[in-house]
Amino acid sequence: MNATAISYIVLVYTGDRPGAGTDANVKILFYDDRGTKTPQFRLDSFFRNEFERGGTDDFKVKLPNDLQFGCVKKIEFWRDSVGLGSSWYLDRISVIDEARKYVYEFPVFRWIKADHHYVIEHLDTSLPQFDEQKEQRQMELEENRKLYKLKVKVPGLPPQVASIPEDEEFAKDYRWDMKKQKYQLAVDTLMIGIKSSKWTTLESLRNLYTAHRLPEPKCTKTWMEDSHFGNQRVAGVNPVLISLCTHIPSKFGVTDNMVEPFLEGLSLQEAINQKRLFIVDLEIMEDVPCQNDTFVVCAPLVLFFEDRDNQLLPVAIQLFQNKGPDNPVFLPSDPPMTWLLAKMWYNNADSAYHQALTHLGFTHLIMEGISVITQRNLSQSHPIFKLLAPHFLFLIAINTLALKTLISKGGWVDSVESVGIKGTFFLIAKGIKAWRMDVEGTIPEELRQRGLLDDKVLHFYPYRDDVILLYEAISSYVTKIVDLYYDSPEKLSGDHEIQAWAKELVTPKENGGCGILGVPGNGYFTSNDQLILVLTSIICTCSLVHGAFNFPQYENYAFPPNYPMMLKGTPPKDKKPRTEKDILRAIPDKAVVLDTMLVVKLLSSKGTNCLGDFEVNFAFDPKAKDVKLSEIKKIIRDRNKTRRLPYEWLDPENIPNSISI
Repeated sequence: MNATAISYIVLVYTGDRPGAGTDANVKILFYDDRGTKTPQFRLDSFFRNEFERGGTDDFKVKLPNDLQFGCVKKIEFWRDSVGLGSSWYLDRISVIDEARKYVYEFPVFRWIKADHHYVIEHLDTSLPQFDEQKEQRQMELEENRKLYKLKVKVPGLPPQVASIPEDEEFAKDYRWDMKKQKYQLAVDTLMIGIKSSKWTTLESLRNLYTAHRLPEPKCTKTWMEDSHFGNQRVAGVNPVLISLCTHIPSKFGVTDNMVEPFLEGLSLQEAINQKRLFIVDLEIMEDVPCQNDTFVVCAPLVLFFEDRDNQLLPVAIQLFQNKGPDNPVFLPSDPPMTWLLAKMWYNNADSAYHQALTHLGFTHLIMEGISVITQRNLSQSHPIFKLLAPHFLFLIAINTLALKTLISKGGWVDSVESVGIKGTFFLIAKGIKAWRMDVEGTIPEELRQRGLLDDKVLHFYPYRDDVILLYEAISSYVTKIVDLYYDSPEKLSGDHEIQAWAKELVTPKENGGCGILGVPGNGYFTSNDQLILVLTSIICTCSLVHGAFNFPQYENYAFPPNYPMMLKGTPPKDKKPRTEKDILRAIPDKAVVLDTMLVVKLLSSKGTNCLGDFEVNFAFDPKAKDVKLSEIKKIIRDRNKTRRLPYEWLDPENIPNSISI
């Protein structure tokens, strides 16, 4: 052992959250790998106010000359209740061995109670069955279970946190006050005092960007084109509804004679055989209520054809499910404004599905319940907690805020969407019943179910091509982490925390669980592969999936006829010629349009770090390396240089780690 005295530099990182700093006295001692314990040391510096919020303090500690001490294995520290501000949130403690030139890391990320002795292992990563601090671990989990409880706040919707814990609130530098930011944006863009008014021409719609100092979406130049309508299905805000067409449903009134001019000489069956025909069937939109009786929403079917230039083009639109004389099949050869109206009414239904399910229900709400049970069942020392926690940052906070300001009676959704919150909640309740983690929540399987996993089918599908790259990278990273800590079946079966987590995942929401369907093992993991699939699904949903569905909103919704969330009047029931005035009559008044633009501008802004660059890094184990995304970023950027339509939403630098907006 050492013949001379050992000295350490102790770095103490106080958290940056309200009330994190303390005036209390703090003491510490060290244990080596043989169980030898040092005397206790008071962490104190003359003429300095230590442990201030967001601060880092350093202390020199010198061990007794005669102490035979090896490598630091764990630390024990505590505080008293002295001072007006004695509460203390501690991020971590680093111990620098000056002689060995080695840094020992002790992640904490806890509120430190007065007079309680905390013992933290180097790197603080262990499965519960091997943790020497079982009582401390259990105490903290019991406290979390009191704070984090699930509650179904809206009948039929996924469960959410019963009440938001203080630690889940937005950080000071990430306050997201919808009313304040919306008002400020309105001031910045000269929108205060806008009166409700009609549109005079389609061109006047484009003038509003110059008048109100907002960026003009690219779609203003292409929104009327059929190729643009096709691109929305594969590179727009909702690129997960289109499927390979294997047969024409009997309810769809399309015939060979109708679409023959648009299939490059092929019959319907020949186009199906060549895998060049694709379909969207929004049957789920049947019977969806609107915000009031003056609005209508369609339940359309649309047929698309991939031409010889690999362009996806619409060839038939039926706006309601049951064919009949008052529900015609609209065709590209119909009068131009009639065909345009049919596309707009389809996009209106698609937008309702996107906002309610693709975006809100299948990312925000499902993931909130999972974040709650993660806090309830996994200790902060658990490697899987450390893996998941960065992807839940601000999720509960943004959902709590959204339910108060956006998705509330008389709120934004009621103001700008045909279906309002009544239809939105109806859709979520309907869609959640069918959502499965091993299908809709697993990207390759979801694509396979739609017949589009093979990149030789539907050649221009940027969402698929980029999302698969990222999914595989995240899955590979998760596999390394899981296999590192569960290197035998006994370690997985013996991990009571992860098994309790698995059980709450599948426990019906009526019984206090998340009620997630399609979880491999159905509440008990028996193999690493099962756990890997679930973890990959969660991380992908909170990051790249949400990113692909959220951040294109301004580009899609900020020009009202391109992707109308609200349409007035009734959908066309015949093919008689329509005019520009008919289009303008269907578009909401100026006040509604500007309100839509303001909010989607805010929702499309990114306020947290990009994927892999964590705001809080819980994992310090050097063997648990982060996912490497630089090569994927280069591939996607190279693709976008040659794509006829760049798809930027899945560039890793544009994807936040979590659902934070």
